[in-house]
Amino acid sequence: MSTLTLPESVRSVVGPRYRSERVPVEGGDLHVGVWEPEDTAGADVPTAVLIHGITASHVSWAALAQALPGVRLVAPDLRGRGRSRDLPAPYGMPRHADDVAAALEHLGVRRTVVVGHSMGAFVALVLADRHPDLVRSLLLVDGGMPLLPPPGVAPEDMAAAVLGPAADRLRMTFPSREAYHDFWREHPALGPGWDAFVEAYVDYDLVGEAPRLQPSTRPAALAEDIRELVDGDSVEQALEGLHHPATWFVAPRGLLDEVPPLYPDGARDRWTGRLPDLRMVPVEDVNHYTVVLAERGVRQLLPHLEEGLA
Repeated sequence: MSTLTLPESVRSVVGPRYRSERVPVEGGDLHVGVWEPEDTAGADVPTAVLIHGITASHVSWAALAQALPGVRLVAPDLRGRGRSRDLPAPYGMPRHADDVAAALEHLGVRRTVVVGHSMGAFVALVLADRHPDLVRSLLLVDGGMPLLPPPGVAPEDMAAAVLGPAADRLRMTFPSREAYHDFWREHPALGPGWDAFVEAYVDYDLVGEAPRLQPSTRPAALAEDIRELVDGDSVEQALEGLHHPATWFVAPRGLLDEVPPLYPDGARDRWTGRLPDLRMVPVEDVNHYTVVLAERGVRQLLPHLEEGLA
């Protein structure tokens, strides 16, 4: 176990069950957050692994962790993000999947429910394909199915087209934590629902020292990974060979709280038609972020995760 200095806003939401681990992987150490159950006496401990999105971190799962006091939750910062930002390239879904597998093996987790949000859902699929014995079932939250790029958008412009200001911020610096709060309070998907979980998510994202604080995600990691969300060979192979039980949650609004969402009706029909065993679950009154960051999103995911853990 390692120690990690966390902002007070993060400590207040991760709670006393939380600890940090450093897991040896190719090129260095992967940072992993672990929430242990409150009471493990006389019972097998159910475990789930939580994989975050493309410019996020493991702190995006704090609300879900708070709602599952009896479950062990393993949540890595993916390579190039959070406190794993200094792990070197290459990135990509196979590398992320192998990093997650290394974390599970390091922690002695033999078989687990895998929950992935956004890009984390793509990583979850590739993890199930490359390390099938580690995976019990998949919960894919507003991600996992290849995206349709907007018409006329070149590959190198995908990040800006899909993520908008969430991608632009990676090349920005901020003079203070409060200035970064102001940036996110203007974001249409997160600003209106600002609470302790959003503040912790935002605060953990900052690295460096004032007056040159910066977001933790490496721009090179974003650029390399986002292409695989459209036509990555490893994702296509994982979908072709999918045999684990899989539930796909889709949000009604997108990354800027907009309609159409990341997966409009045509995309939903396409993937449920191609994958008849895929269970699709619409999530109500959330956007791409609040499906995991907000209590109303977590409340809708919980029954399905509890079913998988039973």
